[in-house]
Parts: sequence; structure tokens; C-alpha cells
Amino acid sequence: MGRAHEVRAASMAKTAAAKSKLNAKFSMLIYRAAKTGIPDPEVNQNLKKEIEKAKKAQIPADLIKRTIEKAKGGADDAYTEIRYEGFGPGNSQIIVECLTDNVNRTYTAVRTILSKTGCKMGVPGSVTHMFSNQAIFSFEGFTDEETLDLLVAADCDVTDIQIDEGMVSVFAPSTEYSKIKAALSEANPEIEFLEDKLAWIPMSYITLSEEDVPSMQRVLTLLNEEDDVQEVFHNVEGLPALEE
Repeated sequence: MGRAHEVRAASMAKTAAAKSKLNAKFSMLIYRAAKTGIPDPEVNQNLKKEIEKAKKAQIPADLIKRTIEKAKGGADDAYTEIRYEGFGPGNSQIIVECLTDNVNRTYTAVRTILSKTGCKMGVPGSVTHMFSNQAIFSFEGFTDEETLDLLVAADCDVTDIQIDEGMVSVFAPSTEYSKIKAALSEANPEIEFLEDKLAWIPMSYITLSEEDVPSMQRVLTLLNEEDDVQEVFHNVEGLPALEE
């Protein structure tokens, strides 16, 4: 078939694997949201949020439906949210957010990845104290001044509001997530959030040496390939984007 065929096949396999991981990730999130409340997005706002995110990620509608139907059944899979903290190349700091039905399996997987890439696992709080847990929203349709006015009127605590080419970004303490989303949605029921998440934002950033960049990219790639890992945050500035 030739080298070109091999390259295409490898690329297709990589894309399929990434899509499979994404499907598994959202299935788990939707299932957990449905099981921890009424499995109806009209009354379960957490479930509604996860479904909206899944649709934006182009998760198949039938997969979303099957997951909700599974949650309505008798099975009671227990999922645990767990966070690991570590230290990477060049004194970089890493936060790994996981959702798992087997804590021992996930701990071993994350520890192994960190260990074999020359990183170290930290104790709880060893890294997060250098980050701020923030709610982040990005959207169009309001100016930054209009956004500030309506959030102040709704008694929302906001850390920062930025605007770039018509795109407004709101940063706020994680505890304000629900209040801010409700205020924005009430002001514009048709609003579409291009970003809608909780994230760990570094209080300060570092720049890695050229020698350390490949090592950092490797540990991030391996962590993102792990099924139980939901999000990975770090304090490295200017790191090239990972290959899709």
C-alpha cells in the first residue's frame, strides 16, 4: 500500500482513539450527573450542563440518550472525583482532575505516568495553593461593560472581564459558577457559551528550557490519553500545543 497509506491509517487510528476517549469521558460525566439527581435535564441543571458540553464536543445524540437511559436503570456505578498534584520538568506544577469508578486504578495510572516521565507526585495542597480555582465563561452578544453591569446587578463576584474582538471572557471564583451562568442566561436565553468551565489558573507562570519542553509535552500527552483523566492544568507559559 505504501508509506502514504500507513500514515493515513495511523492518523485515522489516532483520531478514532481520541474520539473514543472523548465519548467515554462524556458518557461518564453524563451518567454521574444523571445518577446524582433526577435523570431529566429539564429539572437537573448539572445534567443539562453536561449534555450541552457533550453536544458542543459533537458527542453522538444516541450515545447521550443511551447513557441517560442507563442511569435510569438499576445499576449504581459509583464515580469519584479525585485530584492529583505533581511536579514536572523545570519545577513546573501539574494538577490532574480525574473521575473514576476505581480510585486505586486511577492513582496507580497517574503515579506511573508521572514516575516514568521523571515527574513527582505531590501531596494534596502542595500545588493547588499556587493556583486559583476559577469559573470561566466566554461568549458574544454583550460588551464588557454590559456584562459587568448585569453581573453586578445579579450580585455576582467577578475576578476579571476581558474582551477580544467581540468575545467577552468572564473570570470568577469557582463558587460563583452557577450564579453567573444563571444571570447571563436570564439576560439572553439564546446565549451560546464558547467556554463554560471550572479551571485551575496559575498565580504565576514559568518558561521551560528547550530541553525540558519535550518532557513536559510527553507527560501531558500521556495524562490526556488516560481514560480516567478529565482535565490537566499546569503553570508553563508558551508551551506548544499538543498534537491532536
